Amino acid sequence: MRPETPSPVRPPRPPAPKGGSFTGRALILGLVAATLLLTLAVPVRTWFSQRAQIAGLRADVDSARERVAALQIEQQRWDDPAFVAAEARRRLHFVLPGEVGFVTLGSQGALAADAAEQGPQAPWFTSLWGALQEADDHASKPAAN
Repeated sequence: MRPETPSPVRPPRPPAPKGGSFTGRALILGLVAATLLLTLAVPVRTWFSQRAQIAGLRADVDSARERVAALQIEQQRWDDPAFVAAEARRRLHFVLPGEVGFVTLGSQGALAADAAEQGPQAPWFTSLWGALQEADDHASKPAAN
């Protein structure tokens, strides 16, 4: 049998200070974490801004595709001779040979003609100011006995 060797006696550790002081390891860990945060901040911010830019560009592409589709439909309509003839009649007042074209002036046409004869009208505040000055002139004149 082996003789038992006495285990070395360790002196008790002094109690840790109660002030919560940082150890060297905690300080290094904090510095590494701060360095990582600072190193990753710029690329992450750039990534988010690029994602927003990509989303905006995708929206632009979608709206451009919708516009192209609408223009293709309009082009197909203009390829139809009946549509071209109808637009020429409506917009340019074209008539077919043998037809008599009429242009009627409704109430809007008569009002527009009357307004053109009168000339340009003064703004509303000019007439209001004139009415106020006229009322002031009447109020300031002495009454005749």
